[in-house]
Amino acid sequence: MTAALENQSPDHVPLCFMIFGALQSKCSGQPEFVREQLALGLDAVVSLPSLPLHDPTETSDLPGLPVRFNPGVMTREWREDLPGERYPLLHKEYTTPSGPLTTAVQKSEDWPYKDHVPFLDDYLIPRSKKFLVTEQDDLECLQHLLRSPTPADISTFRENAMEAKKLAEEQQLLTTGGWGAGMDMACWLCGMENLMFFTFDQPDFVHEMGGMLSNWNRGRMEVMLDAGLDLFIRRGWYENADFWSPEMYRKFILPDLKKDVALAHEAGAKFAYIMTSSSTPLLEMIVEAGVDVLVGIDPVQGNGTVLPEVKQAAEGKICLWGGVNGFVTVEMGTETQVRAAVAEAIQTLGPDGFILSPVDNIRDESDKAWQNVLVFIQAWKEMRG
Repeated sequence: MTAALENQSPDHVPLCFMIFGALQSKCSGQPEFVREQLALGLDAVVSLPSLPLHDPTETSDLPGLPVRFNPGVMTREWREDLPGERYPLLHKEYTTPSGPLTTAVQKSEDWPYKDHVPFLDDYLIPRSKKFLVTEQDDLECLQHLLRSPTPADISTFRENAMEAKKLAEEQQLLTTGGWGAGMDMACWLCGMENLMFFTFDQPDFVHEMGGMLSNWNRGRMEVMLDAGLDLFIRRGWYENADFWSPEMYRKFILPDLKKDVALAHEAGAKFAYIMTSSSTPLLEMIVEAGVDVLVGIDPVQGNGTVLPEVKQAAEGKICLWGGVNGFVTVEMGTETQVRAAVAEAIQTLGPDGFILSPVDNIRDESDKAWQNVLVFIQAWKEMRG
């Protein structure tokens, strides 16, 4: 893994699942999760303590240190059943010392949080009828929801991190931690379409909000880096060229990304950036930022992801992590398709500067999906070099 991250020649192309929900959900904790991965022959990593990805909290899509509000912030929630409407509305109000923030979300059949509305979550984006942040005046209120990690949170994190690092040392594995977030977080707060309009109509608003969110994230990032992790991870699922043109990316995202990368490197850590679609038009800037590994190279659902073109642009500059689609190919495909996808990924993206993985998660716990996972692993073992 270290050789791959440094674009050196590894003894074999590593296989490390970016996210492996189907296995993780069956394990009692990280030690068992790591042992089960090693038993399968995978090149596992040890994550410094974070919220479980499936935990229905205020911030289930931003695992890491707990998210705390400043003292004086109060919340209330209520449900509104409207005649003739398919879905009820879930309302939430945050009362802050600077005033209120409100949001309203449609409770669709697949809403996982009962009548609760989380603060930061992917489910909010397509279901919100009223987003939390709608204008520049809301930022003063938002600041009260972005509290720095408390001393108690930091102390608990450090204690748990010591146990994780001990496990990593025993198994000679890398430690990872995160997740940082930039404009992904702005999408949760504003909505994707609204945010895109704001970049044209109110660019100062977007810059101010982006700086506020980035400063908050870097404060959390510093706590993790102080624990001595090997690889810090920032999510950028919504920072890709499906939403941001290269010009907009350079203007609104790249400056803060550079600051994050520099902070990680100053602490002696590598920096990983998750982007599973439309990364190719932005790859030159991602390299410019100093990112060590681009996570989420998906040739099926990744818009515009042509493996030979990605390899040519990245070779010798940045490590690539992924190569095979998780949902369509591994969970739903045939064994022949899985083998072919593994072969194409290794032959095209490997051997140097490449980590093989399904993109971006294996969730399906069915017998068919698990059999395909085993085929995936066997094909890798036969080809890894």
